[in-house]
Amino acid sequence: MLKPTLTLDNKTIPSSIREEAIKALQYFPELYDCEITFKFKENIKKSTMQAQPIISSLFGKKEDRKYIILISKKIQIDTEELSIFDIPSKVMVGWLGHELGHIMDYRSRGFFNMLVFGFKYLYSDAHIKEVERAADVFAIQHGMVDYILETKNFILNHASISEKYKAKLKRLYLSPEEIMHIVNESA
Repeated sequence: MLKPTLTLDNKTIPSSIREEAIKALQYFPELYDCEITFKFKENIKKSTMQAQPIISSLFGKKEDRKYIILISKKIQIDTEELSIFDIPSKVMVGWLGHELGHIMDYRSRGFFNMLVFGFKYLYSDAHIKEVERAADVFAIQHGMVDYILETKNFILNHASISEKYKAKLKRLYLSPEEIMHIVNESA
């Protein structure tokens, strides 16, 4: 069986992250035929990146959905501000891989399931934790463990990132130790 080939005809990627996005996409051959737009936004409330389906595409077939990954130009963490353009390349690949993990999760959900999913994401910390951990697991299962660990360690060890933000990361996302446990279990 032939492996699918990544084509960029159905991807919109800003040139400043093109290399990192292509590297992340290569780990997800299931998304090669999927239309994905990577787009910078001045600021995303409470987040650095957001993957979501294009609303109008929810009304069609699951396999024809279109997605957007919004990327905040600034990472505002309490009083600290980092530019997304100062993030190391490997960390960016991991962050984008996590967002592609969200898209993998969305692809199997029907219209009403996506509506309930979105509503629960707005109001339930338990659901947010489940969703964020699932995105990490998708990325890990697709071979991105080194990139995901690099991203976690960058945030957890960065002096300019507040303890409050790090606590949120620890509460909602997989820890480096949990990631290694998953890797060791699947080996």
